[in-house]
Amino acid sequence: MNVKPKIYFDYAATTPVDQRVLEAMLPYFNQYFGNPSSVHTFGQRAEGALENARELLARTLNCRPHEVIFTSCGSESDNLALRGAALAARNQRQANHILISPVEHHAVSQTARQMADLHGFELEYLPVDEFGMVHPQQVADRLRSDTAVVSVMYANNEIGTINPIAEIGAICRQAGVPFHSDAVQGAAHLPADVQALNVDLFAIGAHKFYGPKGVGALYVRGGTPLLPTQTGGSQEFGLRAGTQNIPYIVGLAEAFRLIQGELDNRTARLFPLRDRLIGQILEEIPEARLTGHPSQRLPNHASFVFKDVDGNALLTLLDVEGFACSSGSACKTGNPEPSEVLKALDLAPEWTLGSLRVTLGKSSRSEYITAFLEVLPGLVEDLRRLST
Repeated sequence: MNVKPKIYFDYAATTPVDQRVLEAMLPYFNQYFGNPSSVHTFGQRAEGALENARELLARTLNCRPHEVIFTSCGSESDNLALRGAALAARNQRQANHILISPVEHHAVSQTARQMADLHGFELEYLPVDEFGMVHPQQVADRLRSDTAVVSVMYANNEIGTINPIAEIGAICRQAGVPFHSDAVQGAAHLPADVQALNVDLFAIGAHKFYGPKGVGALYVRGGTPLLPTQTGGSQEFGLRAGTQNIPYIVGLAEAFRLIQGELDNRTARLFPLRDRLIGQILEEIPEARLTGHPSQRLPNHASFVFKDVDGNALLTLLDVEGFACSSGSACKTGNPEPSEVLKALDLAPEWTLGSLRVTLGKSSRSEYITAFLEVLPGLVEDLRRLST
């Protein structure tokens, strides 16, 4: 039986664990397995690993170790940032206004909606342009004295657009409003110096940059009011109760050190592959459109909509042909409704269900792109013919 080789083009959904990261993690599963809250030698060794990882992550982020909070994932980091900052702002200064973009990951958007629906906050959405980008002046125009928190993602997971968060952060800083950025996607491919980016809260998740699933971190600028949303212990400076996952935390810190240290080389390799994908797809497939910004986008990210095409059917056919892609956010795959991101771009209905996201990674090669481009135009044509 001739089985086609599988080619992975879904690095925005998750990444394989780097071998160097795995090697750093292994001793903490069965050799140095103590609870870091214990006072005996086993616990002290675990606590030492925890604090070494915190210091390593802080150096990579350009912050102080006590400003790093470890969580279970990027989504939890987003939840803690948004909910914790909003509740603290209401408690301290009666702030009741939450300002986010309409193209945020659900970890932000659904948290914000819950704060509005169940806790009486006023939720306002920032405008985005046709590329899904938030412009700083739009934030400045909507900030109020009772704004509790602003949240704008660093880069969009579904369409790849990079937001000018340093400029947005500077505006929020001047107004005295905490600024959170979901960097779960962006920090895997863009500089993550939290001082240069002017963020007060900055969420990352390890599995987006060749670390393990099930661990994340939240940078909390010193002095930023934040109420814990998971209580029960004094871990993580009282902001996130629960026994820390030492091997995963070690893996997160090492993976982040590696990815940030290798950004230039990775970006230089991915840019031409991405641009070739975009150029040939737009040239060879009729009624195809790029989604997201044409230049201010993640270096590994190519996303499209095809008119009168069922995106989920396209994913299935691509999988049969040996290519693993996505229709956008991994959380949206299988949902027949257009994503909130595509709705925010104001696309016509005949375009919104035909989305495709192709994201590249360290194992992507030119011959993979060639093979993909040989298959995709025919599949799109077949699906259009079947739909008529």
